[in-house]
Amino acid sequence: MARVKRGVTTHARHQEMVKLGKGYRGRASTNFRIAVEKVEKALRYAYRDRRAKASEFRALWIQRINAGVREHGLTYARFIHGLKIAGIELDRKSLAELAATEPAAFKSLVDTASSALKK
Repeated sequence: MARVKRGVTTHARHQEMVKLGKGYRGRASTNFRIAVEKVEKALRYAYRDRRAKASEFRALWIQRINAGVREHGLTYARFIHGLKIAGIELDRKSLAELAATEPAAFKSLVDTASSALKK
């Protein structure tokens, strides 16, 4: 039976990991053993932060909506409650976009929510 040499496979695997570490500082971009640690850490951060991004953006949208609503003498919680009573189901992303770019349309939403609260 012929002898099997695995140098090519190992070299390819090492090169792949070093390639993922391209752009890192020092030996992390050239040395396999250090590159493995840095790349795995970076992948863990990327996974974690993809999940954290959703809550961060939701908090930003809520701040923008609150700022827009307070210009019209209402609070965020009362505004959202008024929208629910009025049967308007817009998500916070689109509400924040309206507050920033379409003040007239947002004002009509605020008026609708406040009139629904008074009933």
